[in-house]
Amino acid sequence: MTYESRLKSSQSDSLFEAILMLENMEECYRFFEDICTIKEVQAIAQRLEVAKLLKANKTYNEIEAETGASTATISRINRSLNYGADGYKMMFTKLGIIKEE
Repeated sequence: MTYESRLKSSQSDSLFEAILMLENMEECYRFFEDICTIKEVQAIAQRLEVAKLLKANKTYNEIEAETGASTATISRINRSLNYGADGYKMMFTKLGIIKEE
C-alpha cells in the first residue's frame, strides 16, 4: 500500500529526489545551507529534538527549557506523533531511537 501525502506534487517529488541523492553529512550541510535559511534548518532540527524529548516522556516545561520551542510548537509536534503520518516513528526506528513494533 502506497502512502498518499498531502504534500504530493511534482515540485515536492523533485525536492525529495534531490535529498535522497545526498550521500553524506557534508553534502547535506552544503545543500541545506543553499536551499534553506539558517533559521529554517534550525526550526526543523528543533522539531526533531522536541519529538525525541516527547518520545522520552519529557514534560512540555522541560522541553521548552531545553530546546527553546514554544508550547504551541511542542503541542503541534505531539499531535503529529499521535495522529500524524508516522514519519517521526519511521525515522526514530531508522535512527535506533525506538524498536520496530
